[in-house]
Amino acid sequence: MSTLVLASSSPRRRALLAAAGYVFDVRAPDIDEAPALWERADALVLRLAFAKALAVASGVRDDAVVLGVDTTVDLDGDIVGKPRSKRHARELLARLGGRTHTVWSGVAVVAAPGTRATLELARTAVTFRELTRAEIAAYVDSGEPHGKAGAYAIQGKGRDLVASLDGSPTNVMGLPMERAVPLLERWGFGPAPAVT
Repeated sequence: MSTLVLASSSPRRRALLAAAGYVFDVRAPDIDEAPALWERADALVLRLAFAKALAVASGVRDDAVVLGVDTTVDLDGDIVGKPRSKRHARELLARLGGRTHTVWSGVAVVAAPGTRATLELARTAVTFRELTRAEIAAYVDSGEPHGKAGAYAIQGKGRDLVASLDGSPTNVMGLPMERAVPLLERWGFGPAPAVT
């Protein structure tokens, strides 16, 4: 039986996969996640998801299958990454307030040591309500924006910033389960049977 390995240090991705009933190991990839010059957000997440999975696949057993994921926020063609500081987080949220942005995720499944691969792309449109400076400051001071693409977490207090969502909520959380589950099933992985 093959082993499923999640190529991510994200606690949100681990939680989503575990909540769906999957049994898996975790290995954090070490890759450069900077976008290339003029790289579009959808191309970036596919490239990075594959790079993460491939980096981990090269260091695990040959019967392992590696799941790599990357998520970013696209605002009018600009890639909005993770905030570098509290000030940067406030700036990002001020830009997103009252507007619609796109959350892109790339999902890659790679057979160790990297001989076969399948990639999927997920897209969700998220509209923020108008945000006051005080609301933004309070949210940033909560610490939740740290390490999050777009400086918010929809599964936490960040859900209060959202006016509407068109697409997968789990995509916005960092792992589009509507894409990942069928992909894993094609590779022979399903949730573990429930214990009765």
